Amino acid sequence: MNVHVVGGGSWGTAFSRLLVDRGHAVTLVCRDPEQAATIRETGRNPRYLSGVDLTPVAAVPATEARLEEAELVVLAVPSKSFAEVAASLPGDAPVLSLTKGLDPATGARLSTLVRDRPVAVLSGPNMAEEIADGLPTATVIASEDEALAETLQEAINSLVFRIYVNPDVVGVELCAAAKNVIGLAAGGVDGLRLGDNGKAALITRGLVEMARLGEACGGRPETFSGLAGMGDLIATCISPHSRNRHVGEQLGKGREIEEIIAQMHMVAEGVKTARVVMECARQYAVELPIAREVYGVLYEGRSARDAYRGLMRRRPGAEGEPD
Repeated sequence: MNVHVVGGGSWGTAFSRLLVDRGHAVTLVCRDPEQAATIRETGRNPRYLSGVDLTPVAAVPATEARLEEAELVVLAVPSKSFAEVAASLPGDAPVLSLTKGLDPATGARLSTLVRDRPVAVLSGPNMAEEIADGLPTATVIASEDEALAETLQEAINSLVFRIYVNPDVVGVELCAAAKNVIGLAAGGVDGLRLGDNGKAALITRGLVEMARLGEACGGRPETFSGLAGMGDLIATCISPHSRNRHVGEQLGKGREIEEIIAQMHMVAEGVKTARVVMECARQYAVELPIAREVYGVLYEGRSARDAYRGLMRRRPGAEGEPD
């Protein structure tokens, strides 16, 4: 296939290499012309995963991209840019979204921002650094277009990147967004040195919150125990490569969010998603204690330790009941 990957970050870089290894003709579309030029000249991305050989990948700046010629457009851009990029796409090729989040401006699921063409979303425990190193993983492609999902599954599946299909686009996208918020909380546990028991408890109850919100929005319960739910949540909460876990850890150590973000060259989606998730929770009258405390740390001046104490002081009840 002739595939254009829009977004020259770590995930776009790793996914481009993965597609090349499956025999596809890949063009990596970069926002920065200088970045694209360096990739063409050296076969390396100077900013992200610089050890990955991109020699077979064509790299072009966004202003020179010929997206109308693509057979598949892969979007690997931050959630804040997704709406603008999706609205400006020429042609009618299907879109595969790799972005894990919700639209910060409207709260919309990102796939709903893709108009007049088939769309699918990919999500799972997919740390770009490990994929770039050829380590094995599995993931989910979700689409309301069953034929598209199966076509992409066949085109991308490999011995190290196993793909399952799932028709539950709502559930998969909400898993992808909400798990980043729980990842921030898990990082806070690390920063506060609260131990493995505390982290395991938080991950487990975080999964309950994800499922509660997802089902309220129309997602299927089984999606949350799958790769896009539990699988991605575990990776996000424990991996040293997880940006959201890193941000939460630094918050747990007492650093300010502005300082942490200023020193990162990659996006931690959970920071913006926390606000949108809480708006969704209010809209659907869903109780999300962990997400609420994360929001308080990010936007209301609460400390990570105060957030932890707030969770532990809640009245305990039956495990199957809402917190």
